[in-house]
Amino acid sequence: MRCAGCHPVRPELQEIYNRLFAAFGAQHWWPADSPLEVIIGAVLTQNTAWVNVEKAIANLKQHRLINLKRLSRLPPAKLARLIRAAGFYNLKAKRLHSVVKQLEARDGVSGLKRLRTTRLRAELLTWSGIGPETADSILLYALGRPVFVIDAYTRRILLRHGLLTDRETYDEIQQLFQANLPRKARLYNEYHALLVRLAKTFCRTRPLCTGCPLKEWVPGFQSSRVPGLDPLNP
Repeated sequence: MRCAGCHPVRPELQEIYNRLFAAFGAQHWWPADSPLEVIIGAVLTQNTAWVNVEKAIANLKQHRLINLKRLSRLPPAKLARLIRAAGFYNLKAKRLHSVVKQLEARDGVSGLKRLRTTRLRAELLTWSGIGPETADSILLYALGRPVFVIDAYTRRILLRHGLLTDRETYDEIQQLFQANLPRKARLYNEYHALLVRLAKTFCRTRPLCTGCPLKEWVPGFQSSRVPGLDPLNP
């Protein structure tokens, strides 16, 4: 019988990180000039490619709107036109406007920083349009909290390499990482970014296995730690 609160021991997760870091190096993610910009990007990136989010954020920057007060005063219809490149722009404008209002009520990003991670995550999940992935992206990338972000890329990679059964919930996959890795925001940041890089480069919907850093990988094999590299302290 599996004990309550226990999680599978998966040393393979460290090995995957070692290989990806050796292959791709540091990813310098999330590309943003401020925590507010990260939060905006986290909302806009839902169901769209990052290249489209970059266009939308560039448009907001051109209009000097990476600013809580200015965004709050902007009518949702005008905001929708400015973020059109991100797709689903009317819906995202409403969500972003709602998030901005919530931030204002919390005294901005500084107000969020005063809350403990568990309480803050629970609150973020009550905000309109904010699901677990978006909430955790805000926690990790905007606020530096050690919360591992799970996305479709992560699920795909772990499933293909035998670490998932495709029945696990978001929270179960998240706990798999957090129970088997040091609780370090910098590590989680780099690891998630590396998984995204792998998925976009090799582990696509139709995989391109030639040259993949994990091509020869199977659970339980000897570690391939690179001399002079401490991957768990990127």
